[in-house]
Amino acid sequence: MGSVASVSAITRPEVVTLTTGQHDLIFYSMVVAGLALFAMFVRTWTSTGEVGVRYRPAVLASLSITGVATLAYVYLAVKLDQGYVYAGGVYRPTPEALNTLVPRYMDWSVTVPLLMVEFLAVSALAGARARSMRLVMMASAFLMIFTGYLGATVLGAGSSQGALLLWGIISSVFFAVLYVLMLRVLASSRDAMTGAAYASYRNAAILLLSVWGWYPVAYAIHNWLPGAGWTTTIQVGYCLADIVAKVGFGALIHKVAKLRTAEDVEAGVQTHPEEIWVSSVKLSDGVQPLVKGLPARDLVTAGSATTDRVTTDRVTTDRATTDGASVDLTRVEDRSEHSPGRHGRL
Repeated sequence: MGSVASVSAITRPEVVTLTTGQHDLIFYSMVVAGLALFAMFVRTWTSTGEVGVRYRPAVLASLSITGVATLAYVYLAVKLDQGYVYAGGVYRPTPEALNTLVPRYMDWSVTVPLLMVEFLAVSALAGARARSMRLVMMASAFLMIFTGYLGATVLGAGSSQGALLLWGIISSVFFAVLYVLMLRVLASSRDAMTGAAYASYRNAAILLLSVWGWYPVAYAIHNWLPGAGWTTTIQVGYCLADIVAKVGFGALIHKVAKLRTAEDVEAGVQTHPEEIWVSSVKLSDGVQPLVKGLPARDLVTAGSATTDRVTTDRVTTDRATTDGASVDLTRVEDRSEHSPGRHGRL
């Protein structure tokens, strides 16, 4: 690789002198991105119960993504503050300045594969097909980032146009693989979703694939357009892209998870203890799971007890009142021709 690395030397974007305005704009973008990611982390944490257990892996993936990214941005902001020395009216880089860009690849090596987990968790794929697709997509996502990292930092010390070009092309191959796979998952899920759920799912995929287009552009700027102005463009662009890819995409996937949970509750596939609302529209009532070991038909209580049974076309609710206390025991009836295993264990 030595011959490739020696083709042409360029200046790494982290080690150029910045004006006060450029430094402040980068710092502002990093802090805002970190705060936006933290806000999404808190929102996701507090709204985990809005999503049924079938789609909860999407919520857990979003929590991991925003948590890791928040920590990464705290580190980036600290290193930006430490990596430049203000002298003569400008900010001059120190050796610590290298840590204002490289850690992004470490963040992405974790969060981009998790974005694929989040995307697949609300799809129609299940079982072995879902597992194999998840493995391929996570591996492709990691290799997309890692090969880009090799060209931007490791080979040629991030200053070789040849290394950047070669490994940028290799990274783009994995990007193309992810693009095709995401479209396949989207197509496979169309018939299994309602129009509203599929529209949000499609929009999430379009949003993510669109914003991913910025990263190779920034990579190309690194290769061919050195200078303080372009360094600022790269850093600010990365911050904005991370907000859209992790917060915007996550919000849409969370909406899909809620819509699909409501669909399953209405179809009797699973229970969910809370009512589900989206944009102030009620989509389903809360349905309590059957209490294990305490079937309603065998309910025995001490003292003065009464039991009232209310049955709809798919839900049976036994209301037991004992000494003034009332508890609802609800179970979802399987009125279809499918086996009970279709509903899973409540």
